[in-house]
Parts: sequence; C-alpha cells; structure tokens
Amino acid sequence: MLGSIKSFLKTRLQHVDGHADRAQALQVATAAILLEVSRADFEIDDQELDTIAAALRRTFALDEDAVRELIAEALEEDEANLSLYPFLQLVNDHCSPEEKFAIIADLWRVAYADGRLDKYEEYQIRRIADLLYVPHSEFIRAKLAVQDI
Repeated sequence: MLGSIKSFLKTRLQHVDGHADRAQALQVATAAILLEVSRADFEIDDQELDTIAAALRRTFALDEDAVRELIAEALEEDEANLSLYPFLQLVNDHCSPEEKFAIIADLWRVAYADGRLDKYEEYQIRRIADLLYVPHSEFIRAKLAVQDI
C-alpha cells in the first residue's frame, strides 16, 4: 500500500475531481497530518495511535480494518520522502474553517493522548495551524476544548 499512497499522491492530490476521490484524498491527508504530530516528540505512543484511529473513524466513518491499514501504511512512510505540504494544500482547498478546526482539535487530542504535552508536539500543531490558516484564537480554543475533556 505504501506504493499506492505515493502513486495516489502523485496522480490525484493535485487534481481531485470527483467526490469519492476528494473523500479518499482527505482521509489520506488527515491521517498523515495526525501522524505528523505523533512523530513530533520522537515517540509514537500506543495511546496516540488509538487517538488517531478514533479520530479517523469518527471523522470519516471508516471501519476498524480500513483505519488500521491506513495508519500502518502511513507509519511506514519515511517522513523525509513525503512532504506534509501537499496534504495541507488539499485540506486548505477542500475543507471549511469548521473542518480545519476539527483537525486542529484532533491534533491536540493526539498530543495529549499519552498524558503529557511535549514542546515539539505543540510546535508542530502551531505550525500546521498556521499552514491551514487557522487563526490563533481558534488554535487556542481547540486546545482548551480538548483540555476540558
């Protein structure tokens, strides 16, 4: 599937035409963005992976097998070989401010999943929020909403 993700990105992320293509591309993009935060502290924790899986199931109504496969394949991808920018561009092009807020909230959930917030995780979320054009006030609102849970 690793090869299929790369192929998918090359052929479809640039030109997402149909609703099904867009939905699949957004699933891949969201998974990659969420995994980026889990990698930020150089430790991918099981609680973080569980939180990512829950976010993908909740957001995209995916079954357990689809989520597990998506996460496993995304984890195999070497971050040096795949830039986060095409994923962020796709989200910017096809997501509403409310959907972007939900992604930022999920990023905070991933960061807090292991019971502690690492400074690199917070930095990565801030960077992603900036690249998604999420205002600082919404960045903070998402953080506070997740902390209150």
